[in-house]
Amino acid sequence: MPDEHCIFCRMVAGDVHCHRLYEDEHCLAFLDHSPASPGHTLIITKRHYDDLFTAEASDVARVAALSVPLAGAIDRALGCAGLRVQQLNRAAAGQSVFHYHMHLIPQQTVAGGAAHGRHRAAGQALARIAEQIRAEMGEF
Repeated sequence: MPDEHCIFCRMVAGDVHCHRLYEDEHCLAFLDHSPASPGHTLIITKRHYDDLFTAEASDVARVAALSVPLAGAIDRALGCAGLRVQQLNRAAAGQSVFHYHMHLIPQQTVAGGAAHGRHRAAGQALARIAEQIRAEMGEF
């Protein structure tokens, strides 16, 4: 069941804008609005689960499977030196939105940044990066 108070559920419903990269019946991928680096992408389940502890394995597998072609598209679009994959569960681990999701965070230097940026990115910059990544995704 969607959670009407969950920002990610509201994005799935189309009530809240996001820079969508990919969507199918199970998952939605979009750019993080407060990125740790340019191209910071989130992959979420369309069904609401608070975290990994409450998620169904099949939906977790779909998120993981989508991360492979999406990581390739991010790399081709942005030429990243590396890519950090993060998945945080519960507040003690740093989870701040309580809807199951995975972070794909492009790295241009040696890893060490935070999971979330400190400043909201400009919408125009997010739109440009989203277009670059979508152009590299092709069919999958």
